[in-house]
Amino acid sequence: MQDIFSIFLILCLVTLRSSSGFDKISSNSFNVLDYGAVGNGQTDDSQAFLRAWTDMCKATTDIPTLIIPSRKTFLLHPLTFQGPCKATSVYVQVKGHIVAPRMAGWTGYDKYAWIYFSNVNGLIMGGSGKIDGQGSDWWRLSCKFDELDALYFSKCNGLRLFGLRHVNSQRNHISISNCNDVIFSHLNIMAPQDSPNTDGIDIASSSHILIKNSYIGTGDDCVAINSGSSYINITSVTCGPGHGISVGSLGGNGDHHTVEEVHVEKCSFTGTMNGVRIKTWQGGSGYAKKISFKQINFVAVNNPIIIDQFYCGGAHNCPNSVSDVTYSGLQGTSIKQQAINLSCSQSNGCTNIVMDQINITSSVSGKETYSYSFNAHGRSTAVTPPVNLQS
Repeated sequence: MQDIFSIFLILCLVTLRSSSGFDKISSNSFNVLDYGAVGNGQTDDSQAFLRAWTDMCKATTDIPTLIIPSRKTFLLHPLTFQGPCKATSVYVQVKGHIVAPRMAGWTGYDKYAWIYFSNVNGLIMGGSGKIDGQGSDWWRLSCKFDELDALYFSKCNGLRLFGLRHVNSQRNHISISNCNDVIFSHLNIMAPQDSPNTDGIDIASSSHILIKNSYIGTGDDCVAINSGSSYINITSVTCGPGHGISVGSLGGNGDHHTVEEVHVEKCSFTGTMNGVRIKTWQGGSGYAKKISFKQINFVAVNNPIIIDQFYCGGAHNCPNSVSDVTYSGLQGTSIKQQAINLSCSQSNGCTNIVMDQINITSSVSGKETYSYSFNAHGRSTAVTPPVNLQS
């Protein structure tokens, strides 16, 4: 209830500012134009943004607001917005456009993240603006850069991100790490289908995350849920193109990785490589457990339902486990005839897999779908194509 009231208050403030015709209306508003930002898309406005942020972060008024005004395009080089701030909650209102420099403009900068928020509790960021990573130069060299996130949040508890358009990231569009109590809503995230590693939302070492009422169409996972994450809820998300919603991959490089309490509901996948996927590396350890996928719709998806404990091959007898996974009310069409693939490890296998009320047919006229199951244990009811789960 408190979250609903906070969002209502923010929307009232946004409406008041828009109707007044002025962006800076009170002492708790910090407009980047007042700090020297130009907003022509060519001048580097990074230092003006940091000066505005510094003053805003020192403010003690209720919800001090950093204003990025409409009808302007702000070029920002890589920069960090550092907390903690003095107020219990701060608001970054994005009504204009923010663009990254092309690759040549990154000389001398750390190629880790473009816009980085660190240790900012109670951060609210939203509006009608656009964040453009101009990532096409990076895609051609994607194998040379393991980490380069467009928008990165670290240790930002109580984060709220809403309403923005995120396009053409260098790699991940939005990443969070070590965050608790986060809500993403009404986001529009887009990149070409062939853009490599452009995940929509990437979650690591975070808990109590809600993603809702958003569209994500990129060249990689719409949402990726990585190790150390728990209590992740994803609802009413439209995914496609992309690689679907993925738990993992887990256990890479022989590491111990864990994910639990992931719940995906009322989502749709159109033309994606995968639908709902759990993937673990051979040779790693840990677990993925207490996961549910409910009321899901697939349209021409390559691999609608997949558990892959042999991700990228490797040694056998890996000790990581997948358990307590429920699939309920999933329907739609598959491009491949193999619509369900449960490839579980030879050692632990997958346990307590529940499949109920599933109907996946072929998107190709006259073709039949089938399932594959290896070392998967559980029960199935009213599943098309039928799946053989060991008791």
